[in-house]
Amino acid sequence: MAKNKKQQVTDEPIALDVQLSKGEAFIEKNWKKIAAVIGAVIVIVAGVYIYRHYMEGKELEAQKAIVGAQTAFAQQQYEQALKGEGNTKGLLKIIDEYSGTKTANLAKLYAGLAYAKTDKTDDAIKMLEDFSTQDDDMVSPAAVAALGNLYVKKGDKEKGAQTLIKAATEADNDAVSAVFLLQAGEVYESLGQNDKAVELYNKIKKQYFRSPLSQEIDKYIERATK
Repeated sequence: MAKNKKQQVTDEPIALDVQLSKGEAFIEKNWKKIAAVIGAVIVIVAGVYIYRHYMEGKELEAQKAIVGAQTAFAQQQYEQALKGEGNTKGLLKIIDEYSGTKTANLAKLYAGLAYAKTDKTDDAIKMLEDFSTQDDDMVSPAAVAALGNLYVKKGDKEKGAQTLIKAATEADNDAVSAVFLLQAGEVYESLGQNDKAVELYNKIKKQYFRSPLSQEIDKYIERATK
């Protein structure tokens, strides 16, 4: 059974996007929606990520520096978020100048998503691969899922599906795990590996039955078993 963890965002918007799938690989058809959802999760929760412990010195300076880039990202000004403007430092400079801090690590996550939003897939993958996941059940799994989506987008579907399953396992909650498993299942369907897809759909039904997706998962199971 999924862990009963408190969530800071609801799963409803994610579920609504997932239900748009009609049979082909969901990620390929709906990449922009997926990226928007994952980006929203990270924007909402990221503040907690860097304020969990008392920061001082270089870390505190990095915290202050990243605010402008976070604001630009939230306003969908991705190039400005990456490169900065005027006296406002961009994510790339923060990563370089504050290397080793938690804030610089977070900047890699933002940079990866910013590159993804501007269709620079290889740069996005590199940033997200460099991002060090933490022991949390929302931001880090969302980052892993974003990386999985990018692998699929680039054409490495098997690696993408495996990465999405990893994200679901790390999250282990009803809010997002079912979403990531459904995405992985649809990738497997696109590869003709329907047995693996059905296994994931059944996991949603049994393990994440509180998710709104579980109420419609039978139609995915039926489709994959035809």
